[in-house]
Amino acid sequence: MSEARPYKSSLSIPIEGYIAEKQALGYAFKKGSALLKIFDSYVHSHCPTETVLSKELVIEWTARKPNETLSTQCGRISLLRGLAEYMNRVGYSAYVYPKAMNTVNRYSYIPYIFSNIEVKRIFEVCDQYPPNSCAPNRHLVLPLLLRMLYGCGLRISEAMQLTIQDVDLNSGSLYIRNAKFNKERILPISESLKERCLEYCKTVDIGRLGNPYFFPSPFGGHYSESTLYKLFRDVLWRAKIPHLGRGKGPRIHDFRHTFAVNCLKKWVLDGRDLNNSLPYLSAYLGHEDMRGSQRYLRLTADLYPDITSKIEEICSYIIPEVRQYEAD
Repeated sequence: MSEARPYKSSLSIPIEGYIAEKQALGYAFKKGSALLKIFDSYVHSHCPTETVLSKELVIEWTARKPNETLSTQCGRISLLRGLAEYMNRVGYSAYVYPKAMNTVNRYSYIPYIFSNIEVKRIFEVCDQYPPNSCAPNRHLVLPLLLRMLYGCGLRISEAMQLTIQDVDLNSGSLYIRNAKFNKERILPISESLKERCLEYCKTVDIGRLGNPYFFPSPFGGHYSESTLYKLFRDVLWRAKIPHLGRGKGPRIHDFRHTFAVNCLKKWVLDGRDLNNSLPYLSAYLGHEDMRGSQRYLRLTADLYPDITSKIEEICSYIIPEVRQYEAD
């Protein structure tokens, strides 16, 4: 008995071909595949005889929905644009949504940079976080996880997906796999963080029931980002650090921004050549290109006026003039 095909519309063949091409190039493409499954069902239900990716179909499916963010809509537009370009390459007829018609500013979010005092209060709260019978290791996971985000500049998704094997406590390094932009990297960690990881491994029964994750959820797999965001908001409240509202932070991702700014500030004060050092920061953070790292220069200069002249003297020509930054 043949296996049922996951895509059923009249455009299923090019959809499957596009997904196969993406995966052959090394992309996991999980979100894209899931979204194309929804699109396939839409085509199957609303226009079952459609043999081309028409302008009408593209505009109709990518129209902005009530309460939908511009970023989410642009994601659907980008996906269908990629599908259309693939279809045209292999001989199908497809409408390509023009790039100029709808764009989203990658740098629209201004990061919240934690002060040293705020970081100290956050860690004090985490170290005293109450145990929970439903999540018996939560009070042990939280202080190490936030220290890892702050000390290594990780994305929250990267920390969540760390397996026990990815944390090499002999060499003191983290192996980041399947990260954004399909990048992998090995990051050194400080001696103090390594010691905390060793203590954590002694205290938390990681590997129990075959769970491979370094931060295991009591319900199997790893902790979800939504759970960690809720815990982080509670930590902020306990630390008496006000949340400034949607889009203003502080967010848990701002530990990553704080890491980058602190790193640049130290390099400037140490007299390091930032032209040579910036590529290292970019590689460490797993950026797609240098733009994200360069924008941290302007943010560092804005936050620390006393070293602004020194930054501009060292590398004024690579500091972007815009005052908004990526949420990468």
